[in-house]
Amino acid sequence: MARLLEYYQKKIVPQLKEKWGVKNSLALPKIEKITINVGLNKKKSSPEMIQEVEKELSQITGQKPVLTFSKRAIAGFDLRKGDTIGCMVTLRRRRMYEFLDRLVNVALPRVRDFRGLSTNSFDGKGNYTLGIAEQLIFPEIDYNKVKQIYGMNITIITTAGENGKARELLKLFGVPFKEK
Repeated sequence: MARLLEYYQKKIVPQLKEKWGVKNSLALPKIEKITINVGLNKKKSSPEMIQEVEKELSQITGQKPVLTFSKRAIAGFDLRKGDTIGCMVTLRRRRMYEFLDRLVNVALPRVRDFRGLSTNSFDGKGNYTLGIAEQLIFPEIDYNKVKQIYGMNITIITTAGENGKARELLKLFGVPFKEK
């Protein structure tokens, strides 16, 4: 069992039950899935670079990524229908908790001048999105083998339904938010 899942069941659930006065633990919010999305620049992306991004993303997440393709042509971006525009991974269950654990405890502290995550990135329904500027903060990536630096968007989808409950849940998981 993943360390954070066990922590959720033994520590977070009783805290939230007591704080919100809920008797049924199934009524409490939980993390449903985490999606990691890497957008690729068409002008800079070659088939070799796409394979490199796929390989590094699979090292980071422990799961094979899916390529995303453009749905329509956009002349201003020199984009044709069907061009590869990114890579995406959806993590659930054990892998999701392991990734969140590594993100919070290993990767985010390695960000230069890190002062915490913004609380303004909630979407109104309890989901949180954060952007990472470079993949080098993950310990799975070997700095000497990196050919190109790219960023990624990480979205944590919860069943909270509202931002306040989701913020409280993620805070209990150890996500470092900025204090106002």
